[in-house]
Amino acid sequence: MVVATFPADQWREYVQEPGREGIFLVLAAFLASFLFIRTSARMIRSDRFPWWPGSVVTGGVHLHHLVWGIVLMMSGGTLGFALGGQAPWFQVSAVVFGIGVGLTFDEFALWVYLRDVYWAREGRQSIDAVAITAAFMGLIFLGINPLKIATGDDVLATLVSAGYTIGALLVAGVCFGKGRFFHGFGSLVFPPIGLWAVPRLGKPGSPWAHWRYGDRDPERQRRSEERFGAHRRSAVLVDRLRGAVGGFPVESRPRAEREDDPATLERRQLDASVEAALEIQARAMAEAQAQARGEHRRAGHH
Repeated sequence: MVVATFPADQWREYVQEPGREGIFLVLAAFLASFLFIRTSARMIRSDRFPWWPGSVVTGGVHLHHLVWGIVLMMSGGTLGFALGGQAPWFQVSAVVFGIGVGLTFDEFALWVYLRDVYWAREGRQSIDAVAITAAFMGLIFLGINPLKIATGDDVLATLVSAGYTIGALLVAGVCFGKGRFFHGFGSLVFPPIGLWAVPRLGKPGSPWAHWRYGDRDPERQRRSEERFGAHRRSAVLVDRLRGAVGGFPVESRPRAEREDDPATLERRQLDASVEAALEIQARAMAEAQAQARGEHRRAGHH
C-alpha cells in the first residue's frame, strides 16, 4: 500500500503545484517523443529491423516529421489558450505541445542547414539542441526561473531584481555563445559560475569563435583548437554519448546511377541535346568565318 501511494503522493507534492504541472508534462512528452522518433529512425536505418515500418527513400515529396511537430505545437498551443487552462484539456494540450517540440527539435539541424543532414556530422546539432532545451525546461520545473522579477511597492528592489535578471541572462548568453553550456546553465543558478567563463576562450566551433576568431584573430583560433580539440577525453566522451543517443554519422555518398533510372536517362538526353546544339553552333561559326575570308580575298583582287 505504501509503495502504491508513493508515486501519487510525489505527484501531488512536487508536480501538481501551480506553474509546475504544465512544464513537467511538456518536458516528459518532449523527451518521450524525441526518444521514440530517434529510435524509430535508427531502426529504419539498420538492417536488423526489416519489419519496422516507415522506410523512406530520399527524393521526391517527403514530409519530414519536423512538419508534423510544427502542426502539433500549433494545435497544442491553440488548444491551451482557447480553453483557458481547464482540466483535463490543459494537460492534453501540454502533452500535445511537448510531442510537437520533440518531433521538431529532432530535426533541428534542418533549420540551420536547410538540407537533409540527419545522419551527417552536422546533424548532431539536433542532439545538442535537444539536450540544451531539456536542461532549460528542467531548470524551470525545479523552480529556477532567471526571468522572474520581483514586483511591489519598493522601486529599488524591483530595479535591483531586474538588473540581476538582465545580468544573469547576458552572462548566460555569452557562455552559450562560446559553447560553454555547463557554465551557461550554471550562471542561471549562480551567476559567478558564468562570470568565470566570460573572459576565457570560446570553443572553436561556437558562434563566438565564428564572430571573433578565425581570420580576425588567428592566434586565438589556434589556442581554441588546441584547448578544445577532439583529442580531449571530455570531447571523446561527449562524442560517444551523441552517437549512443542519435546514431553515428556517415559521410554522404552519391547514389549509384542505374541505366534504367528515368532521372539518369533524362539527364543524358539533355546532355546530348546540349552537345548537339554546341556542335551545330561551332559549324555555323566556321562556315561564316570561311565565307568572310573568301569575300575579303575577292575584294582584294578587285
